[in-house]
Amino acid sequence: MSHSTSAFDSLELKDVGRSFGGHDALVDLNLTIRAGEFIALLGPSGSGKSTALNCLAGLLPLTHGKIMIDGKRVDTLPPEKRDFGMVFQNYALFPHLSVQKNIAFGLQVRGVPRAEVTRRVAEAIALVKLEEHAKKLPGQLSGGQQQRVAIARATVLEPRLVLMDEPLSNLDAKLRLEMRTEIRRLHQALGLTTVYVTHDQEEALSLADRLVVLRDGRVQQIGTPEELHNNPANWHVADFMGYRNLLDLEVDSVAGNQAQVSGHGVSLVGSAVHDVTVGDSVRVAIRPHDLLVVADGTAGQNTFEALVNVVEYQGREFAVGVTTSTGQNLFVHAEQAPHVGDRVILRVDPARALIYQANLDREKVSSPQAAVAEPARVAP
Repeated sequence: MSHSTSAFDSLELKDVGRSFGGHDALVDLNLTIRAGEFIALLGPSGSGKSTALNCLAGLLPLTHGKIMIDGKRVDTLPPEKRDFGMVFQNYALFPHLSVQKNIAFGLQVRGVPRAEVTRRVAEAIALVKLEEHAKKLPGQLSGGQQQRVAIARATVLEPRLVLMDEPLSNLDAKLRLEMRTEIRRLHQALGLTTVYVTHDQEEALSLADRLVVLRDGRVQQIGTPEELHNNPANWHVADFMGYRNLLDLEVDSVAGNQAQVSGHGVSLVGSAVHDVTVGDSVRVAIRPHDLLVVADGTAGQNTFEALVNVVEYQGREFAVGVTTSTGQNLFVHAEQAPHVGDRVILRVDPARALIYQANLDREKVSSPQAAVAEPARVAP
């Protein structure tokens, strides 16, 4: 399929905002999307990611800001004039039309000549590997097959942007993985530009070129999967990126960008992401994989004791739940299974224990992409 007709160089969201009855669902979203990019909007429910997608699609009018494609405003256009394709969570297929007719529908509405409709529909069906199901009704297909029809229907129109709203959340785990690979393959094969909404960090990391992490309608951080995975801008992003251990501790001493922190029966050296001073209350984020169970007698630096209270086998390794002397629960990974009731010594590399200001919501963060401070809003 060719995309020359509808291609663009960049799509820009400038200070995009949306309020519902005095509540800010989305505040000052600034993002430039390059043609061919796969962007994931990531965040917990209520973070503003679906609001952002619906604003892009034209299903919600903006209360603030504008959306431009190559310098021309598109937020003033009705949805059908934007030339975007949508893939929803609930597939939204016509139940009384066959797979073929569902996919052809948009092309027919646009008055595409019959021979071209036939050719493009056949191509789209082959791309999503549904050739032997072309004549079936949606009700005769599995969830994964229905989702493929929805994707074919959106992409057959050769839209300049494809918007996907949690398209895999209704599928089981195995199918989600298969469809994830499929979506990435189609994105590349068709040269699509895709904006994808999800609350699943693993899905976002595996699919996207760049991620936009949202919380309470505000951008927390924008960056590549690697940047966000290794350098979360604040503890909200860290929490979302799999740093399941969040410890509220206090700063004892500071040396360069490292600090000694303690509390809850834990004392360790970590890396300060924000400036911290002695006495500060901080939140330390550590991934389960970075908390290692070490052999007795090798306590050494950056270790502390904990009690094992749960052990789960997870294939090549064990997920272990431990509790510190003051009752703080932590998640650890181990290659050999400890026993419930064992006392274990845990070690963390100072570079993998990230120290954040705890009171971030009132904290002004210096990097604009990490800013979570309340910007002054002027009524539009």
